Amino acid sequence: MVIAEMSGNHNQSLDRAFELVDAAAEAGAHALKLQTYTADTITLRQRGGDFQIKDEGSLWAGQNLHDLYTKAHTPWEWHQPIMERAASKGMLCFSSPFDETAVDYLNDLNVPAFKIASFENNHLPLIQKAASTGKPLIISTGMASLADLERAVSAAREAGCKELILLKCTSTYPATPENTNLRTISHLRDLFEVQVGLSDHTMGVGVAVASVALGATVVEKHFTLRRSDGGVDSTFSLEPEELKCLVEETERAWLSLGKIAYGITEKEKKSLVFRRSLYVSKDICAGELFTEDNIKIVRPGHGLEPFMLEKLLGKAAKKNLSKGNALTFEDII
Repeated sequence: MVIAEMSGNHNQSLDRAFELVDAAAEAGAHALKLQTYTADTITLRQRGGDFQIKDEGSLWAGQNLHDLYTKAHTPWEWHQPIMERAASKGMLCFSSPFDETAVDYLNDLNVPAFKIASFENNHLPLIQKAASTGKPLIISTGMASLADLERAVSAAREAGCKELILLKCTSTYPATPENTNLRTISHLRDLFEVQVGLSDHTMGVGVAVASVALGATVVEKHFTLRRSDGGVDSTFSLEPEELKCLVEETERAWLSLGKIAYGITEKEKKSLVFRRSLYVSKDICAGELFTEDNIKIVRPGHGLEPFMLEKLLGKAAKKNLSKGNALTFEDII
Protein backbone atom coordinates (compact mmCIF):
# COMPACT_ATOMS: atom_id res chain seq x y z
CA MET A 1 0.00 0.00 0.00
CA VAL A 2 1.51 3.29 -1.11
CA ILE A 3 0.36 6.37 0.81
CA ALA A 4 0.95 9.82 -0.68
CA GLU A 5 1.38 12.32 2.16
CA MET A 6 0.11 15.76 1.14
CA SER A 7 1.22 17.47 4.36
CA GLY A 8 1.51 21.24 3.78
CA ASN A 9 2.46 20.94 0.11
CA HIS A 10 -0.89 22.46 -0.88
CA ASN A 11 0.79 25.80 -0.04
CA GLN A 12 -2.52 27.08 1.38
CA SER A 13 -4.37 26.67 -1.92
CA LEU A 14 -7.38 24.35 -2.10
CA ASP A 15 -7.09 24.24 -5.90
CA ARG A 16 -3.50 23.03 -5.52
CA ALA A 17 -4.69 20.45 -3.00
CA PHE A 18 -7.13 19.13 -5.61
CA GLU A 19 -4.28 19.01 -8.14
CA LEU A 20 -2.24 16.95 -5.68
CA VAL A 21 -5.14 14.53 -5.23
CA ASP A 22 -5.51 14.09 -8.99
CA ALA A 23 -1.78 13.66 -9.54
CA ALA A 24 -1.46 11.11 -6.73
CA ALA A 25 -4.34 9.09 -8.15
CA GLU A 26 -2.89 9.21 -11.66
CA ALA A 27 0.46 8.01 -10.29
CA GLY A 28 -1.28 4.97 -8.80
CA ALA A 29 -1.11 5.80 -5.08
CA HIS A 30 -3.54 3.72 -3.05
CA ALA A 31 -4.21 6.36 -0.41
CA LEU A 32 -3.81 10.06 0.27
CA LYS A 33 -2.99 11.31 3.76
CA LEU A 34 -3.63 14.69 5.34
CA GLN A 35 -2.62 16.24 8.68
CA THR A 36 -5.27 17.61 11.00
CA TYR A 37 -4.22 20.32 13.43
CA THR A 38 -4.09 24.04 13.95
CA ALA A 39 -1.13 25.98 15.24
CA ASP A 40 -2.96 26.38 18.58
CA THR A 41 -3.62 22.63 18.98
CA ILE A 42 0.01 21.71 18.36
CA THR A 43 2.01 24.42 20.17
CA LEU A 44 1.78 27.65 22.19
CA ARG A 45 1.63 31.14 20.75
CA GLN A 46 5.10 31.95 22.07
CA ARG A 47 8.13 33.51 20.42
CA GLY A 48 11.83 32.88 20.91
CA GLY A 49 13.47 30.50 23.35
CA ASP A 50 12.29 26.89 23.08
CA PHE A 51 9.70 27.90 20.47
CA GLN A 52 12.26 29.01 17.89
CA ILE A 53 13.89 26.38 15.64
CA LYS A 54 17.61 26.79 16.26
CA ASP A 55 19.03 23.83 14.32
CA GLU A 56 20.93 25.45 11.43
CA GLY A 57 20.70 22.20 9.47
CA SER A 58 16.91 22.15 9.61
CA LEU A 59 14.74 23.04 6.62
CA TRP A 60 12.85 25.31 8.99
CA ALA A 61 15.82 26.90 10.79
CA GLY A 62 15.02 30.22 12.46
CA GLN A 63 11.25 29.85 12.19
CA ASN A 64 8.86 30.15 15.08
CA LEU A 65 6.85 26.97 15.73
CA HIS A 66 3.47 28.71 15.78
CA ASP A 67 4.23 30.54 12.54
CA LEU A 68 5.45 27.33 10.87
CA TYR A 69 2.33 25.38 11.80
CA THR A 70 0.06 28.22 10.75
CA LYS A 71 1.67 28.08 7.32
CA ALA A 72 1.75 24.28 7.10
CA HIS A 73 -1.66 23.26 8.44
CA THR A 74 -4.53 22.09 6.26
CA PRO A 75 -7.70 24.11 6.98
CA TRP A 76 -10.21 21.78 8.56
CA GLU A 77 -12.98 22.90 6.22
CA TRP A 78 -10.89 21.57 3.31
CA HIS A 79 -10.85 18.01 4.63
CA GLN A 80 -14.25 16.90 3.38
CA PRO A 81 -13.87 18.23 -0.19
CA ILE A 82 -10.37 16.77 -0.43
CA MET A 83 -11.62 13.40 0.82
CA GLU A 84 -14.52 13.47 -1.62
CA ARG A 85 -12.11 14.28 -4.45
CA ALA A 86 -9.88 11.35 -3.46
CA ALA A 87 -12.87 8.99 -3.26
CA SER A 88 -13.97 10.05 -6.74
CA LYS A 89 -10.50 9.04 -7.97
CA GLY A 90 -10.65 5.63 -6.28
CA MET A 91 -8.25 6.47 -3.45
CA LEU A 92 -8.62 6.10 0.29
CA CYS A 93 -8.11 9.31 2.21
CA PHE A 94 -7.36 9.62 5.92
CA SER A 95 -5.34 11.83 8.20
CA SER A 96 -3.00 12.26 11.15
CA PRO A 97 -4.84 13.86 14.06
CA PHE A 98 -2.62 15.87 16.39
CA ASP A 99 -5.04 16.21 19.29
CA GLU A 100 -8.24 14.64 20.57
CA THR A 101 -10.52 17.23 18.93
CA ALA A 102 -9.02 16.28 15.56
CA VAL A 103 -9.89 12.62 16.21
CA ASP A 104 -13.53 13.58 16.81
CA TYR A 105 -13.59 15.77 13.70
CA LEU A 106 -12.08 13.06 11.48
CA ASN A 107 -14.31 10.37 12.95
CA ASP A 108 -17.34 12.47 12.03
CA LEU A 109 -15.97 12.49 8.47
CA ASN A 110 -15.86 8.68 8.64
CA VAL A 111 -12.18 8.32 7.80
CA PRO A 112 -11.15 4.67 7.22
CA ALA A 113 -8.11 4.87 9.55
CA PHE A 114 -5.97 7.12 11.70
CA LYS A 115 -2.22 7.77 11.47
CA ILE A 116 -0.20 8.81 14.51
CA ALA A 117 2.79 10.89 13.43
CA SER A 118 6.26 10.13 14.77
CA PHE A 119 6.40 13.26 16.91
CA GLU A 120 3.09 12.20 18.52
CA ASN A 121 3.90 8.57 19.31
CA ASN A 122 4.52 9.50 22.95
CA HIS A 123 1.14 11.28 23.15
CA LEU A 124 -0.69 8.38 24.80
CA PRO A 125 -4.05 10.17 25.29
CA LEU A 126 -4.13 10.86 21.54
CA ILE A 127 -3.33 7.23 20.74
CA GLN A 128 -6.01 6.01 23.15
CA LYS A 129 -8.58 8.39 21.69
CA ALA A 130 -7.88 7.27 18.10
CA ALA A 131 -7.78 3.60 19.08
CA SER A 132 -11.10 3.86 20.93
CA THR A 133 -12.88 4.47 17.61
CA GLY A 134 -12.11 0.87 16.65
CA LYS A 135 -10.62 1.97 13.35
CA PRO A 136 -7.24 0.75 12.04
CA LEU A 137 -4.32 2.66 13.48
CA ILE A 138 -0.96 3.39 11.87
CA ILE A 139 1.84 4.60 14.14
CA SER A 140 5.17 5.97 12.92
CA THR A 141 8.07 4.98 15.16
CA GLY A 142 10.48 7.88 14.58
CA MET A 143 12.48 8.86 17.68
CA ALA A 144 10.73 6.19 19.81
CA SER A 145 12.69 3.83 22.02
CA LEU A 146 11.48 0.27 22.51
CA ALA A 147 10.02 1.35 25.82
CA ASP A 148 8.15 4.18 24.07
CA LEU A 149 6.79 1.74 21.52
CA GLU A 150 5.74 -0.76 24.20
CA ARG A 151 3.72 2.01 25.85
CA ALA A 152 2.23 3.19 22.55
CA VAL A 153 1.24 -0.28 21.36
CA SER A 154 -0.17 -1.21 24.77
CA ALA A 155 -2.16 2.03 24.90
CA ALA A 156 -3.60 1.37 21.44
CA ARG A 157 -4.53 -2.24 22.13
CA GLU A 158 -5.98 -1.57 25.57
CA ALA A 159 -8.15 1.18 24.08
CA GLY A 160 -9.61 -1.23 21.53
CA CYS A 161 -7.34 -1.14 18.49
CA LYS A 162 -7.55 -4.48 16.63
CA GLU A 163 -5.70 -3.52 13.45
CA LEU A 164 -2.33 -1.88 14.07
CA ILE A 165 0.49 -1.04 11.67
CA LEU A 166 3.90 0.26 12.74
CA LEU A 167 5.96 2.29 10.28
CA LYS A 168 9.73 2.47 10.65
CA CYS A 169 10.62 6.12 10.42
CA THR A 170 13.69 8.32 10.71
CA SER A 171 12.60 11.77 11.86
CA THR A 172 15.06 13.87 9.90
CA TYR A 173 14.09 15.89 6.84
CA PRO A 174 15.37 14.68 4.52
CA ALA A 175 16.66 11.39 5.98
CA THR A 176 19.74 9.62 4.63
CA PRO A 177 19.80 5.95 3.60
CA GLU A 178 22.61 5.18 6.04
CA ASN A 179 20.48 6.52 8.91
CA THR A 180 17.38 4.55 7.97
CA ASN A 181 18.17 1.12 9.51
CA LEU A 182 15.66 -0.90 7.51
CA ARG A 183 16.55 -4.14 9.31
CA THR A 184 14.42 -2.79 12.16
CA ILE A 185 11.31 -3.49 10.05
CA SER A 186 11.32 -7.27 10.45
CA HIS A 187 12.23 -6.91 14.12
CA LEU A 188 9.20 -4.65 14.67
CA ARG A 189 6.95 -7.15 12.92
CA ASP A 190 8.12 -10.08 15.02
CA LEU A 191 8.31 -8.19 18.31
CA PHE A 192 4.82 -6.67 18.21
CA GLU A 193 3.16 -9.18 15.83
CA VAL A 194 1.80 -6.46 13.54
CA GLN A 195 1.92 -5.39 9.94
CA VAL A 196 4.90 -3.13 9.33
CA GLY A 197 5.98 -0.53 6.82
CA LEU A 198 8.10 2.54 6.19
CA SER A 199 7.44 6.24 6.53
CA ASP A 200 10.22 7.36 4.23
CA HIS A 201 11.88 10.78 4.20
CA THR A 202 14.85 9.82 2.03
CA MET A 203 15.26 11.10 -1.51
CA GLY A 204 14.32 8.78 -4.38
CA VAL A 205 12.62 5.39 -4.18
CA GLY A 206 15.48 2.95 -3.53
CA VAL A 207 15.06 2.82 0.24
CA ALA A 208 11.31 2.23 -0.05
CA VAL A 209 11.79 -0.61 -2.54
CA ALA A 210 14.35 -2.22 -0.26
CA SER A 211 11.92 -2.01 2.66
CA VAL A 212 9.46 -4.27 0.84
CA ALA A 213 12.07 -7.02 0.67
CA LEU A 214 12.40 -6.75 4.45
CA GLY A 215 8.69 -7.10 5.12
CA ALA A 216 7.13 -3.66 4.60
CA THR A 217 3.52 -3.84 3.45
CA VAL A 218 2.92 -0.07 3.67
CA VAL A 219 5.09 2.74 2.29
CA GLU A 220 4.34 6.39 3.01
CA LYS A 221 6.07 9.22 1.11
CA HIS A 222 5.57 12.99 1.08
CA PHE A 223 4.29 14.17 -2.28
CA THR A 224 4.25 17.45 -4.20
CA LEU A 225 3.57 18.63 -7.74
CA ARG A 226 6.98 20.24 -8.25
CA ARG A 227 9.72 20.67 -5.68
CA SER A 228 10.59 23.97 -7.35
CA ASP A 229 7.21 25.36 -6.23
CA GLY A 230 8.46 25.41 -2.66
CA GLY A 231 6.46 24.58 0.42
CA VAL A 232 7.18 23.38 3.94
CA ASP A 233 7.97 19.79 2.91
CA SER A 234 8.71 20.13 -0.79
CA THR A 235 12.46 19.53 -0.48
CA PHE A 236 12.06 15.86 0.48
CA SER A 237 8.81 15.16 -1.40
CA LEU A 238 8.34 13.05 -4.52
CA GLU A 239 7.09 14.54 -7.77
CA PRO A 240 4.35 12.73 -9.77
CA GLU A 241 6.65 10.70 -12.04
CA GLU A 242 8.70 9.65 -9.02
CA LEU A 243 5.55 8.61 -7.14
CA LYS A 244 4.49 6.55 -10.15
CA CYS A 245 7.92 4.89 -10.13
CA LEU A 246 7.55 4.18 -6.42
CA VAL A 247 4.18 2.49 -6.95
CA GLU A 248 5.50 0.37 -9.83
CA GLU A 249 8.80 -0.63 -8.25
CA THR A 250 7.41 -1.49 -4.83
CA GLU A 251 4.79 -3.66 -6.54
CA ARG A 252 7.55 -5.42 -8.48
CA ALA A 253 9.49 -5.92 -5.26
CA TRP A 254 6.38 -7.29 -3.54
CA LEU A 255 5.56 -9.69 -6.37
CA SER A 256 9.16 -10.89 -6.52
CA LEU A 257 9.12 -12.16 -2.92
CA GLY A 258 7.11 -15.24 -3.85
CA LYS A 259 7.95 -18.32 -1.80
CA ILE A 260 10.99 -20.45 -1.01
CA ALA A 261 11.53 -22.45 -4.19
CA TYR A 262 14.30 -24.45 -5.89
CA GLY A 263 14.53 -26.35 -9.17
CA ILE A 264 12.87 -25.70 -12.51
CA THR A 265 9.70 -23.65 -12.37
CA GLU A 266 6.93 -24.07 -14.91
CA LYS A 267 7.97 -20.83 -16.62
CA GLU A 268 11.62 -21.99 -16.83
CA LYS A 269 10.88 -25.19 -18.77
CA LYS A 270 11.22 -23.30 -22.04
CA SER A 271 14.78 -22.44 -21.03
CA LEU A 272 15.92 -26.07 -20.89
CA VAL A 273 17.27 -25.58 -24.40
CA PHE A 274 20.06 -23.50 -22.85
CA ARG A 275 20.91 -25.96 -20.05
CA ARG A 276 23.55 -28.74 -20.30
CA SER A 277 22.83 -32.46 -20.21
CA LEU A 278 24.18 -35.75 -21.64
CA TYR A 279 23.74 -36.45 -25.35
CA VAL A 280 25.01 -39.09 -27.78
CA SER A 281 27.80 -37.42 -29.78
CA LYS A 282 28.53 -40.41 -32.09
CA ASP A 283 26.34 -43.34 -33.21
CA ILE A 284 26.40 -46.17 -30.63
CA CYS A 285 25.48 -49.83 -31.21
CA ALA A 286 23.61 -51.92 -28.65
CA GLY A 287 26.13 -53.38 -26.18
CA GLU A 288 28.80 -50.79 -26.98
CA LEU A 289 30.40 -49.07 -24.01
CA PHE A 290 29.86 -45.41 -23.28
CA THR A 291 33.04 -43.33 -23.61
CA GLU A 292 34.01 -39.67 -23.58
CA ASP A 293 34.17 -40.03 -27.36
CA ASN A 294 30.53 -41.02 -27.89
CA ILE A 295 28.67 -39.08 -25.17
CA LYS A 296 29.12 -35.43 -24.21
CA ILE A 297 27.81 -32.72 -21.91
CA VAL A 298 26.12 -30.29 -24.28
CA ARG A 299 23.09 -28.08 -24.64
CA PRO A 300 20.06 -28.55 -24.56
CA GLY A 301 19.07 -29.89 -21.14
CA HIS A 302 16.69 -32.74 -21.99
CA GLY A 303 19.09 -35.60 -21.24
CA LEU A 304 20.54 -37.02 -18.04
CA GLU A 305 22.21 -34.57 -15.68
CA PRO A 306 25.93 -33.90 -16.35
CA PHE A 307 26.95 -35.32 -12.95
CA MET A 308 25.97 -38.79 -14.35
CA LEU A 309 28.84 -38.75 -16.90
CA GLU A 310 31.45 -40.52 -14.74
CA LYS A 311 28.90 -43.12 -13.67
CA LEU A 312 28.01 -43.90 -17.30
CA LEU A 313 31.56 -44.27 -18.65
CA GLY A 314 32.28 -47.98 -19.12
CA LYS A 315 28.63 -49.03 -19.00
CA ALA A 316 26.93 -50.50 -22.08
CA ALA A 317 24.17 -49.19 -24.29
CA LYS A 318 20.92 -51.13 -24.07
CA LYS A 319 20.00 -50.39 -27.70
CA ASN A 320 21.26 -48.63 -30.78
CA LEU A 321 21.56 -44.90 -30.20
CA SER A 322 21.95 -42.23 -32.83
CA LYS A 323 24.03 -39.10 -32.61
CA GLY A 324 21.86 -36.33 -31.13
CA ASN A 325 19.80 -38.60 -28.88
CA ALA A 326 19.29 -37.31 -25.35
CA LEU A 327 20.53 -40.02 -22.96
CA THR A 328 17.97 -41.50 -20.58
CA PHE A 329 18.11 -44.26 -17.98
CA GLU A 330 16.25 -46.52 -20.46
CA ASP A 331 19.33 -46.38 -22.74
CA ILE A 332 21.63 -48.06 -20.20
CA ILE A 333 22.07 -51.74 -19.41
